[in-house]
Amino acid sequence: MATSFPSGPPDWSNLKVIHRNTLPPRSYFFPHLSKSTALSYKPSAANTLCLSGKWKFNFAKTPFEAPEGFDAPDYDVSSWDEVKVPGMWQLQGYGHPHYTNIDYPFPADPPNVPFNNNPTGSYVCKFNVPKGFYGKRLRLRFEGVDSAFHVFLNGVAVGYSQGARNPSEFDITDIFEIFKENTLAVRVYQFCDGSYIEDQDQWWLSGIFRDVFLIAFEKVTIKDFHVKALLDPGLDDNYRDATLCVKVEVDGCENGYIELLDDEKETVVWERIRGSTELKLQILNPKKWTAETPNLYHLVISVGNQTVAQRVGFRRVEIKDGVFTVNGKRVILRGVNRHEHHPTQGRAVPYEFMKRDLLLMKKYNINAIRTSHYINDPRFYDLCDELGFWVLNEADLECHGIGAEPNAESWIANNPDWEEAHLDRAHHLVMRDKNHASVVIWSLGNEAWYGCNFVAMANWIRSVDDTRPIHYEGDRSTAITDMLSWMYPSVENVRDRATDPNQHKPLVLCEYIHAMGNGPGNIKDYIETFYKYPRCMGGFVWEWANHGLRTRTAKGEEFYGYGGDFGDVPNDYNFVLDGLLFSSHKPTPGLVEYKKAIEPVQVLGGNHEQVRIINRYDFLSLDHLECKWTLVEDVGTDAWDEWTLLGTWKQIDVPKGVGPGQEATLKLPNFSWNSSRETYLTLKFFNLKATHALPAKHELATGQIRLASPPDREQGPWYDTIPVCINLIQKPFSDTNTISIATESPTTLRISTSSSKFMFSTIKGTLTSWLRPGAIELIHAGSGPLLSFNRPMTDNDRNQDGSDWRNDLVSLLKVNTKSVRWTSTPSTVTIEVKSRVAPPVKEWGINATTTYTFSASGAIRIRVSGKPFGVWHPPKLPRIGLSLSLVKDMHEVSWFGRGPGECYRDSKFSQLYGTYTKSVDELWTDYEFPQESANRTDVRWIKIRDPSSSSQKTLTARFGSQKGFSFQASHYATDDVDEAQHPYELHKKKKEETILRLDAQHHGLGSGSCGPRTRDEYACWTKDFDFE
Repeated sequence: MATSFPSGPPDWSNLKVIHRNTLPPRSYFFPHLSKSTALSYKPSAANTLCLSGKWKFNFAKTPFEAPEGFDAPDYDVSSWDEVKVPGMWQLQGYGHPHYTNIDYPFPADPPNVPFNNNPTGSYVCKFNVPKGFYGKRLRLRFEGVDSAFHVFLNGVAVGYSQGARNPSEFDITDIFEIFKENTLAVRVYQFCDGSYIEDQDQWWLSGIFRDVFLIAFEKVTIKDFHVKALLDPGLDDNYRDATLCVKVEVDGCENGYIELLDDEKETVVWERIRGSTELKLQILNPKKWTAETPNLYHLVISVGNQTVAQRVGFRRVEIKDGVFTVNGKRVILRGVNRHEHHPTQGRAVPYEFMKRDLLLMKKYNINAIRTSHYINDPRFYDLCDELGFWVLNEADLECHGIGAEPNAESWIANNPDWEEAHLDRAHHLVMRDKNHASVVIWSLGNEAWYGCNFVAMANWIRSVDDTRPIHYEGDRSTAITDMLSWMYPSVENVRDRATDPNQHKPLVLCEYIHAMGNGPGNIKDYIETFYKYPRCMGGFVWEWANHGLRTRTAKGEEFYGYGGDFGDVPNDYNFVLDGLLFSSHKPTPGLVEYKKAIEPVQVLGGNHEQVRIINRYDFLSLDHLECKWTLVEDVGTDAWDEWTLLGTWKQIDVPKGVGPGQEATLKLPNFSWNSSRETYLTLKFFNLKATHALPAKHELATGQIRLASPPDREQGPWYDTIPVCINLIQKPFSDTNTISIATESPTTLRISTSSSKFMFSTIKGTLTSWLRPGAIELIHAGSGPLLSFNRPMTDNDRNQDGSDWRNDLVSLLKVNTKSVRWTSTPSTVTIEVKSRVAPPVKEWGINATTTYTFSASGAIRIRVSGKPFGVWHPPKLPRIGLSLSLVKDMHEVSWFGRGPGECYRDSKFSQLYGTYTKSVDELWTDYEFPQESANRTDVRWIKIRDPSSSSQKTLTARFGSQKGFSFQASHYATDDVDEAQHPYELHKKKKEETILRLDAQHHGLGSGSCGPRTRDEYACWTKDFDFE
């Protein structure tokens, strides 16, 4: 007799089995015994028992090696380890995390998953049923299990389910024990056939990662309910009144009621019901729900001994004439893509951590969230209802890994065998979250191709809920969707689509301005485009936070790991670090810049008498804001430690009734300022009162208006009118002292003044020593200022302009001195250096002339000009400037320019002009994948000094009145940053000296890690240059 292994297809590798014995998906609610407990919205106050906590756990490499009979009540699990539920077993010592963006971690053979590589966790939990549950109908509810699982109770098979981020519910009324301990056993499989449509860009992690509940329902019970709280446009489109539609499904027939309460929990309407019911109730002029005004009501449904409650927001979502609207008003989505991730717990995100993230979003002006790419923790939607967010709610569906195959859509998306699997995802998406005001768009999934199965999903969703539009980026022709969705277009692409007369649906950027590493750049350009073209809905930054996992090296050095750090092969390396937050969930400079771009009130221009502003809210006026102003001026390098505010912050009246999109004028009182100094009027806007999400006096927006420009030319005979100026000086130029030059050796010149002694190498073509009185050295190890072009690679450089820089060996550019000549007068010494800056092997380079002019007062003026040569030079350069090293104690930096934070030419608008002081360490941004950092731009001067010494150990660089000059001061060499893959590796190479860059031009950031390269207007082009 023939036998086979296995005897039949396992449930976890069988497309015909998605669930066994699960109950139909329903809204997220818990049964309460009273109205008061229902209105607490606490599961612990309901007829529930949360089973989360410590569970016994066994790990096996395959399902076939997992312990047999473990589900029996008398099976001995005393020797098993314990794990936390919710939790991911890879983060509790079993297996390892695996990161891929696109690829499956197993051979692509849908729907089959490997028998010999499917890690399996066996969980056991013991519990007693509370006495109050006796005589009721009991259910087990799993809010999320990755990726598939079998459930057993007291040795009896309960059922099976898959759909990792979807809930599963089982009726155990006939299985549980009343008077003795119950044994719950769950076998979880890392992979199942459903894994083929769960290929999201994140870690492959496994386990029971959301809460598990035992729920007691009455025999006559509320099965589900559907609430539609819709504003009525009315004859005049004023959206004043509303219709409350409530559909209640009851298993059995008993008397009950429906009650709507306001935010003070006072009754608005009360209606008696019996059994299953559908009601339509007219509500006169309710408070409206929007992301800016999240006004909520409370709906109570009571049948027999069971009561449930649901927060309700009155609003209407429509697309009118190609414009996305809510309550009849155009809405712009200033959003983020949010994965569920915690740096030590993975997708098992604690509630308080999640809430803290949402509050942080509100602080940074974010108003919309895309749940990329699965339905989130159900409590997330309650928070979004309360705090106010537009939510694009996405089904747990992505099969990006099929993309490398020919006719990719035929494998899954357009394969009828997969229809039920797709529909199951749609069912869970809509049925669980249909009652949330914050959910304004349904999304069918992400990067899963297109075909008949998506048509089926869209048709089913519309049959259940016609109140929300449907999104899916894979439907490029918008055959079944209500909007055109696009990923990572250029600003020009957005403009062209928004004005295309053949497009009649709104455009949303479901992913844009990829926030990987240092960046993104040119955020403002996208936002201004959204404002300009009505068909633009806005977009969602990719993404909210880095997904690094906190770990340690064998030596105990802590860092945030990414793909490959856990032995995971294949992997997509550091592509998991692409968020506006670091993995610790602290804001990156990119989030600060995004907040500025999407601020709700913008300063458009003005002068010393008045300021023009515009209201960028979608619904609110500016009545809830206050504005304060002050003056900031450049007090000069000799007053580096003086406060640059000319006065205290003063309040200015904000006009009342300034509606969304309207401009207004702020009237300023009379004041005076020094017109010979660069001066700015600085304004800040705050909310007057606390809200659910923000404290009172929270800063929402800023603006600056230049009242006085920097002088066109510095005063004194030393300064000529030239295009660009850099002046390395110790103190202002003077002709009152004397200066001399001598030949110290055949390759060294000595320049002496009463205050300084310089050594100049005729081989290197630069300073090698700068001595101040008392033999105080400023230059470290002979590394004086040299022309340089390289910077550490950013993630956004790497596959864009950085590819040219690698191929053309920009990092190997060396300055080769061709000639040195010098002249002198009683008050000056001038040294002219001709050099060729070129890499090895290549035929391209830059012919440069550097002229050093030494003043008798001890100051140096450096002028540099360059002319690229060769046919095959890179079209752009990382930067053009000077680099030098200063002795170790010179680590305090003051400057006038943009600050205090990191900024670049296409990512600088959040940083206001002022005088700032920071240590070199404070300037550095420690990216989780080391890269270019710490730049400050639009700088007039910097001063670097030893804060513990006299003023002799000080160096000042003045850039004059020209735009775009930058500096960077750090303790890290460019090559060391490029070679390091983690901060702990870079920290080992930290220098004692300060490495200073003074740049006339600096290449912008862009978002080229997954999107457009740096825009032309922000690029550093390879062309003739001249700066001084």
